[in-house]
Amino acid sequence: MNLFDHNETIIVLDFETTGMYPDRGDRAIEIGAVKLGDGTVLDRFQSLINPGFLITREIETITGISNTMLVEAPPAELVMENFARFISSYPLVAHNASFDQKFLEAEFSLLGKSRPFNFGCTLQIARRVYPDVINYKLETLVRYKQIQNKGSFHRALADAEMTAELWNSIVADLKATYQLAEVPFDLMKKIARMNKDEVPAFLEKTARETRLDPVGKTGSLFG
Repeated sequence: MNLFDHNETIIVLDFETTGMYPDRGDRAIEIGAVKLGDGTVLDRFQSLINPGFLITREIETITGISNTMLVEAPPAELVMENFARFISSYPLVAHNASFDQKFLEAEFSLLGKSRPFNFGCTLQIARRVYPDVINYKLETLVRYKQIQNKGSFHRALADAEMTAELWNSIVADLKATYQLAEVPFDLMKKIARMNKDEVPAFLEKTARETRLDPVGKTGSLFG
């Protein structure tokens, strides 16, 4: 992909779940996602998911999702089949992506679908770009960046939309600070893996190189 590809598309997603551990039987109860193309929302996906068992009062309180709501929800097999079509082979983004990735992998595995996922994480990127924030919860970063609240936190589509806005905000800040023409997914993913003290020098070097070689490929810079 060319560094200056304006047509880059990503899927920003969020799960609400019955607990923390899919390997111990926890399941997804809601999924929300937005498709971003050049920073613009192109499409949305949202569905409750019947996990096949009753959820706890604690999860009802956290999410606002009740057992009554889930009884009428479609089964995971149907929702995840539809979601697989929605995400296609696009790169994926989530806040605290390791959590959402393990649930996505678990739900796909139950369907017999095994495929690698290319995830970026707004939490890890924010830790490196905004080192002085008190914590890196989505709620905190939404307030810090003055992002419009899209609804209740811990509802999947609202969280996905706010994560998408956070992603766009980080991209805009990096462009302005380092005079980068574009901040592609691969660059964001590389930032997330770096020591935060290394990030400014890396981005300054990247900006210089892209000004000298504007048709260079991301593979040469971000591989």
